[in-house]
Amino acid sequence: MSDVKKVVLAYSGGLDTSVILKWLQETYNCEVVTFTADLGQGEELEPARKKAEMLGIKPENIYIDDLREEFMRDFVFPMFRANTVYEGSYLLGTSIARPLIAKRQIEIARETGADAVCHGATGKGNDQVRFELGYYALEPGIKVIAPWREWDLNSRTKLIDFAEKHQIPIAKDKRGEAPFSVDANMLHISAEGKVLEDPWETAPEYVYSRTVAPEDAPDRATRITIGFEKGDPVSVDGEALSPATLLDRLNALAGANGIGRLDIVENRFVGMKSRGVYETPGGTILLEAHRAIESITLDRGAAHLKDEIMPRYAELIYNGFWFAPEREMLQALIDHSQQTVTGEVRLKLYKGNVTVEGRRSPYSLYSEAHVTFEEDTVYDQRDAEGFIKLNALRLRLMKRRG
Repeated sequence: MSDVKKVVLAYSGGLDTSVILKWLQETYNCEVVTFTADLGQGEELEPARKKAEMLGIKPENIYIDDLREEFMRDFVFPMFRANTVYEGSYLLGTSIARPLIAKRQIEIARETGADAVCHGATGKGNDQVRFELGYYALEPGIKVIAPWREWDLNSRTKLIDFAEKHQIPIAKDKRGEAPFSVDANMLHISAEGKVLEDPWETAPEYVYSRTVAPEDAPDRATRITIGFEKGDPVSVDGEALSPATLLDRLNALAGANGIGRLDIVENRFVGMKSRGVYETPGGTILLEAHRAIESITLDRGAAHLKDEIMPRYAELIYNGFWFAPEREMLQALIDHSQQTVTGEVRLKLYKGNVTVEGRRSPYSLYSEAHVTFEEDTVYDQRDAEGFIKLNALRLRLMKRRG
């Protein structure tokens, strides 16, 4: 790796990646290009530019890209078409952001002639796998630098000492032990570590930043209607919205009603278990709404097949295989199922809960004439006798065998 000439660094402007930036300059004596992705994390990103300039990065080598619409359109929405949850509950807010960051890093490497890319993920987590699988899938010959697997700065104290030695500004809250680690984008915000490491201990209320406590949410329910076209949400209360704007609207509505909190222990790809506290307010609404519109527009066989493949699809995303052929194959199947998933879903938001109150579609398979408890002319109930006997035949033969 000593022959690295130029490296594209995934750069947030925080303590870790600022230390990494200086460490790259010292260790590899190479030119550094910084890339900061705006994924709607809710932070001002211009300070990252100023900090990079202060650390000697040329203005033309500082990239700050607004990827919010692409993130929603090309990554989040395709994932939600599958009703994707990992291990029964996690909506994959961190996982789904990594392939987009990796994709843009590789694009910048090509634009700038860089021969390497670098990320700030640790050697214990999933993100190192997600980033690097993305890099190699898109640019097989790229050199990858993972400082946490190379350097000896293996503690918060050592990082701060390095920063002070090199006059790297440190946010005041970084001088002590951080209470927990945070990752954020417009789909979710996660918290892990420190005060959350004991899975028996209740997460402190200050961990949550995007949702009010359900018990503190308004005593009056909020009702909304979400419009769908071919599996993707396109409007709220009749107003057409872009993908990112739509999620912003749902995040505000859900957060105000205490919706989207999750406290889980998950199985990391690298083998260990991890306790995480997540807030996915708008995404929680979208999951319920999408399943509701599918309930009247998908055939039983198609719906059940989607439910069968979803855990495999979720695992591929969680483990970093977004660009793998099997994920793309599953995506083609999922997308084909969405051709008639169009219509509206009416929901009630109340104290942490999302309740479906109505659903309608021009492609609905729901037939009131068939399901009515009143007299009808379309269904002969006597047909059920033969249906039941045929399905019972093997059971009866097994029982007679004794």
